Amino acid sequence: LRMKGIPCEIITPKHVAELHPLINIHDLVGAMYVPDDAVVSTADVTLALVNAAQQKVHEHTTVNHVLVEKGHVSGVDTDRGQVECEYFVNCAGQWAYELGLSNESPVSIPLHACEHFYLLTQPLQSPLQDTTPTVVDPDGRIYIRNWQGGILSGGFEKNPKPIFTEGRNQLEIQNLHEDWDHFEPLLTALLRRMPSLEQLEILRLVNCPEAFTPDMRCVMGESPTLLHYFTLAGMNSQGCSLGGGAGKFLAEWMVYGYPLDNVWPLDIKRFGALQSSRTFLRHRVMEVMPLIYDLKVPRWDFQTGRQLRTSPLYDRLDTQGARWMEKHGFERAKYFVPPGKDLLALDQSKTFYKPDWFDIVGSEVKCCKEAVCVIDMSSFTKFEISSPGDQALETLQYLFSNDLDVPVGHIVHTGMLNEGGGYENDCSIVRINKRSFFMISPTDQQVHCWSWLREHMPSSSDLFLEDVTWKYTALNLIGPRAVDVLSELSYAPMTPEHFPSLFCKEMSVGYANGIRVMSMTHTGEPGFTLYIPIEYALHVYNELMSVGQKYGIRNAGYYALRSLRIEKFFAFWGQDLDAFTTPLECGREFRVKLDKGYDFIGREALLKQRKEGIFKRFTMFILEDHDTDLDLWPWWGEPIYRNGEHVGKTTSSAYSYTLGRHVCLGFIHSNQQPITPEFINRGEYHIDIAGQRFKAKAKLYPFSSLFTLRRRKDEMDIGF
Repeated sequence: LRMKGIPCEIITPKHVAELHPLINIHDLVGAMYVPDDAVVSTADVTLALVNAAQQKVHEHTTVNHVLVEKGHVSGVDTDRGQVECEYFVNCAGQWAYELGLSNESPVSIPLHACEHFYLLTQPLQSPLQDTTPTVVDPDGRIYIRNWQGGILSGGFEKNPKPIFTEGRNQLEIQNLHEDWDHFEPLLTALLRRMPSLEQLEILRLVNCPEAFTPDMRCVMGESPTLLHYFTLAGMNSQGCSLGGGAGKFLAEWMVYGYPLDNVWPLDIKRFGALQSSRTFLRHRVMEVMPLIYDLKVPRWDFQTGRQLRTSPLYDRLDTQGARWMEKHGFERAKYFVPPGKDLLALDQSKTFYKPDWFDIVGSEVKCCKEAVCVIDMSSFTKFEISSPGDQALETLQYLFSNDLDVPVGHIVHTGMLNEGGGYENDCSIVRINKRSFFMISPTDQQVHCWSWLREHMPSSSDLFLEDVTWKYTALNLIGPRAVDVLSELSYAPMTPEHFPSLFCKEMSVGYANGIRVMSMTHTGEPGFTLYIPIEYALHVYNELMSVGQKYGIRNAGYYALRSLRIEKFFAFWGQDLDAFTTPLECGREFRVKLDKGYDFIGREALLKQRKEGIFKRFTMFILEDHDTDLDLWPWWGEPIYRNGEHVGKTTSSAYSYTLGRHVCLGFIHSNQQPITPEFINRGEYHIDIAGQRFKAKAKLYPFSSLFTLRRRKDEMDIGF
């Protein structure tokens, strides 16, 4: 809240009693107080907006479906006739899912309704003042506020009740049946927090439907399958508090084609059709609703809706101790528990401090640096773009900032930019042959990237775009002995002289043919990534592990990958990069070719920025006085201070086993002057972790580069 400029403070129990006379403070150690918080009547706000609207509002009108013409919204069919329109916004709340599927071109909107309970009381003998704060008691799972001289109190119980799971939703807004047995734990918590309410007469218990989404964030934005069909739904019981901002962003999206701030965490394109199964949604919302008031520790994972998308190696890795996390429905190994470790203790490791997996991940990182590790990275989004002639190259040159007119077999790190020069996508592209390209993107970009490509590719052309994510298993072979393992399996020299960096060859590995072997690892460490047709995946993996035994091979997970990439200062899309971050702001000028002979989306914005300077800069921070064993860890989102002034926040962080310190990545912002290396170097920096500031050293280059430069300088100094 402080980072956003909203006044707040931690107050004592005594101060709590002064602000709210009904609260039992005997078990409290304190509270967070937000003095500018307020309460409004949602009904009054809605009526005010209706009265201010310039268009007529038709009440009691059933929308049958949205009319579609050539992939665009063309109108709405209702029980009172048809209405022509260019844009349609699905704000149907608990009905949004069904309304989306009713179209000629169905739109998937993943949400599900649960029963939500709150009680209303008769007025108190001495009504509370209008300025009395609203109370949120997360341990009791309840909220309490004034209501017409009495109390309104509801909550989010541990055992929610999904509704409308079979057949059609209810036709109109109406309350459901009371269920006092179900509400009893919340009532007990209310009376424990405000014992004086025990004699107060209850007016009624309200039970109303409330829509929840699979990840506790609302769904908004334009459909990836139907142009000009927008959605704003699934508010997770925060409709009033989020409504103003959500409405603003949606209006900008419709008018300008994009919102004026990063709303990717809310974008409907973060979901695919795989999250729209009714069974999945029913099970997931039963987990989501209690999480609203749960303490969410770093790197927690949903437990429902799992094992939905898996690599062919899932069972094999699972029996070897893999512990799993989920990304876009895909199971990915976090780390591997060695034999003899207490699995239960590790699975229950929930802390803001040093986690139980610290030594396990450390051993995986060590193996990546000294021997060889295998990481299953099959979840990455993979597309193939081809054409009979040069159209594929010409289109990609327009869509991507780097030069893709490279020799066959070369790999290009690049990105798709928007008109403002920001990253819509961060990817690697391989030129498979003269007219075919293989594109590798982040896991959660599958829907967004496909939508962006389809929107900007020529509509009448011979271009062929195919999503081949499911066709390939990707194994990342990391470490100095990766060369030895692959050489022995392929009977081909794999040294840099024969297989240069950022190069791709189709090779045989073991008995399997047609393996796309790429000399990159996404970590900065030596090694190769193998894209394997799925029918060969198990064979290739078994061969790698068998031959690799003599070289010390072992499995590794994404936590090791995260530590390696952060200490190498590698930015990841969705964590560090977004649609409002340009290549110049994150030190990726080398991935942009302004003079490649083709205009590309975002080029004008980058030329202007290069001339005027940048006002935010992606920076690496090494914590200097942080005790890994005793202090709270940085995870992400920590405030960054320069010379005592708040200038940004961290976007990624990890413990560097190489440096023996924590490394944070984040952006420094400046409103007054362009940010230059001199500006960075002149500052004194601190990272705020849960209210405690730790001194940090700011860097614009990874330590490996600094070490190389220093070594060269030392060699020059001693006459080499």
